[in-house]
Parts: sequence; C-alpha cells; structure tokens
Amino acid sequence: MQILKFKTDISGQEAIDKVTPLLNQKENISKWDIDPNSDDNILSISGEKIDPQQIENLVQEAGYKAEPVRIVGTSGEGL
Repeated sequence: MQILKFKTDISGQEAIDKVTPLLNQKENISKWDIDPNSDDNILSISGEKIDPQQIENLVQEAGYKAEPVRIVGTSGEGL
C-alpha cells in the first residue's frame, strides 16, 4: 500500500465537497483525508498503484492545486 501526501489549497467544507466525488471515484484509493489544521492543507491518500500526477489532475479538475510532499510505499494503516 502507498501513502501519498500533498500540499494543497483545499480549505473549508465547500472545497472538500468539490474534491470528494473525484477522489471517491478512484478504485485504487482506499482512504483519503485533508488535515484542516495544517498550514498546507495536507491531503493524505492511501491505496495501490497511485500516480501522483493523477491526484494532481483530479484536484486541479475541482479547481484547486496539489503538490506532492511525501510518497511512502508501505502497508501502514494510518494516514
């Protein structure tokens, strides 16, 4: 399982509501979360064979930006 973290400009419930259907539609994403308490609005994603560019494109499709900050190939549960 991979864990990817992205710095984003997704803040507030309205923004989260815009990206939710796009991220939920991807079968290779098992779990995702946005940390509203971080300065960089960190988007954490876990799943299999996740392409960071694909995530950037999905977030951009919703009108926001995402920049990879960490990619870990591990089988941990936590994000």
